Amino acid sequence: MTKMFFVNLPVADLERSMAFYSALGFTNEPKFTDETAACMVWSEAIYVMLLTHDKWATFTDRPITSDGSSNLRLCISLDSREDVETMNDAAGANGGTADVDPATDYGFMMSRAFADPDGHAWEPMWMAPKAAQEGQPAQIAE
Repeated sequence: MTKMFFVNLPVADLERSMAFYSALGFTNEPKFTDETAACMVWSEAIYVMLLTHDKWATFTDRPITSDGSSNLRLCISLDSREDVETMNDAAGANGGTADVDPATDYGFMMSRAFADPDGHAWEPMWMAPKAAQEGQPAQIAE
């Protein structure tokens, strides 16, 4: 069986979050979606489960933080620099916050960071295929 990765995120408004992730290019999997949760698919192996706060509470007693702190950033690879720019712009135009941190650009790799409507941080990134295969160029390594 192919290994799969599921990210579970608590969301305040399930419909709003589904619309946000759809605008970024995720697709909904209705087999795993109901009024308390939605499965949003990025690839054959990567799924984001959007869970209402009540649904989230069935998995843990730990509180959902909303203080703007940062303890997790989900990095997602894209095919081009333009795709990174497009995703970041789409996040800002669809209820998220674009550029929650400064953009990075090392020439062989670049990224932007945005937050979804609930403050979950994402980092779309692009890396040159040669760098992905061989590692970072010597002039960047320290």
